[in-house]
Amino acid sequence: MTRRSPAWHVATVVDSRPETPTARRIELDVPTWPGNDAGAHIDVRLTAPDGYQASRAYSLASSGAGTRLLLAVDEVPDGEVSPFLVHDLRPGDQIEVHGPLGAFFVWTPSDDPAPVQLIAGGSGVVPLFAMASSHAMSNDPAPFRLLYSVRSPGDVFFADELTALADERFRRDMVYTRRAPTGSSVPPGRVTPESLRSAAFSPHERPRIYVCGPTPFVEAVARWLIDAGHDPALRANGEVRRRLNGSARR
Repeated sequence: MTRRSPAWHVATVVDSRPETPTARRIELDVPTWPGNDAGAHIDVRLTAPDGYQASRAYSLASSGAGTRLLLAVDEVPDGEVSPFLVHDLRPGDQIEVHGPLGAFFVWTPSDDPAPVQLIAGGSGVVPLFAMASSHAMSNDPAPFRLLYSVRSPGDVFFADELTALADERFRRDMVYTRRAPTGSSVPPGRVTPESLRSAAFSPHERPRIYVCGPTPFVEAVARWLIDAGHDPALRANGEVRRRLNGSARR
């Protein structure tokens, strides 16, 4: 992992297009960007004409030494930032971004053959997609698995890219909570301890685990993993990790 000092940068929108019915894929050009590890995030700051500012954190779907950043922003209808990013931002617009941020929830290629388990709920797949993409472009020997829970096939982020990544080093398991694909033999339903156990690497394989998604999803999955015998030091997103480590170790 390379340490890079976070700073504020001016980003220019290069492309903006629909990702799902409620989300938008946004590509930014940031000439002063120092690069970032897979799993890092940024703060996006918007400034209104009257000087009012609002900022929110967004995971990066991109990694590496380039100056192009990729976001996939899911709209929070009553939010201050995401509705603007999803509906109003256009190519050529400029916004401020602060980063790269996040030293714990990142993955970098290494010689470690221990498997890596990625578990995502909804838009929580964004930083995990960055990890899977970085892994595919590296010689890292670790096998990767992604367990991805979404409402329906139309709500899958990076659907084509994830399909293209599938090979002997990367396996994707999907869970659809409301509507499964036509012809699916598995009815819609939420992730359960049983489905998690059947899809994830077993505790004796000592996988490195990354979990990201809505807080209730992450908390439930992390506790099921710990109850199944996995290391309590698994990588769950931010505030959830602090609560888990504070209780699971006592």
